[in-house]
Amino acid sequence: MKIKKGDKVLVISGKNRGKIGKVMSVFYDKSRVIVEGVNLQKKHVRPKKQGEKGQMVEVTVPIDISNIKLICDKCNKATRVGYKVEGKEKFRICKKCEETIK
Repeated sequence: MKIKKGDKVLVISGKNRGKIGKVMSVFYDKSRVIVEGVNLQKKHVRPKKQGEKGQMVEVTVPIDISNIKLICDKCNKATRVGYKVEGKEKFRICKKCEETIK
């Protein structure tokens, strides 16, 4: 998968379209990612002990990998990711400015 934890991404479709955030975690088997501050949903939490109140908690829900694009650090644009192989090392590159992505 071309997106990694810590990448800065732009949401390109869905109700959160246009929002920018940092990837908090990646689920490789499901092709989904959790982006900080994006796709928040409210979840009802039941009281665990007697006398404790139930509450509503905001939870960040994963979104599909196809709904985000990586933002390049150099050109600061949303871009696709390519790969470049030099010797035995493989690097991710920005398709717009051809710079390597850390």
